[in-house]
Amino acid sequence: MTDWTIEQVKDRLELAAEVMRQAPGVKPQGYFSAWPEVFHSFADKVGQTPRMRRPLPSPRMITEAEESLLWLRWLEKDDARIVWLRANRTPWKKVCWEVGLSRQHADKRWRYGLAVIVWRLRGKEPPTRRSMDYVIGKAKVAQQKVRR
Repeated sequence: MTDWTIEQVKDRLELAAEVMRQAPGVKPQGYFSAWPEVFHSFADKVGQTPRMRRPLPSPRMITEAEESLLWLRWLEKDDARIVWLRANRTPWKKVCWEVGLSRQHADKRWRYGLAVIVWRLRGKEPPTRRSMDYVIGKAKVAQQKVRR
């Protein structure tokens, strides 16, 4: 797929963050509980509201999540951190605090990180001697051509 857009990349990264949130926690080797498992009878469950559980992610979702996590290797360390925090829907205030940037600059680095991923997915190398605005603008121009 060579016609990636910024929105598709953003959605894919958010999906990856969601899959990682649903994954079971890591436990130390040999972890077990000595308590017996409690089985509730029907009488115990009468009058209780059912607890809904999300279904576990499908193998395809896990594969796509792993693939999209590899995209973060193409970015600088801080840019990858910003992109991943925003994929996890972290508020901008916390992102700025963790990275040590202003809101405007953090937003620009986030858009630049997404644009770099789009460039690389399209099979192009983003120019290193051009400004962030140029890279972001070219990714958006190509996105508009794809829509037509």
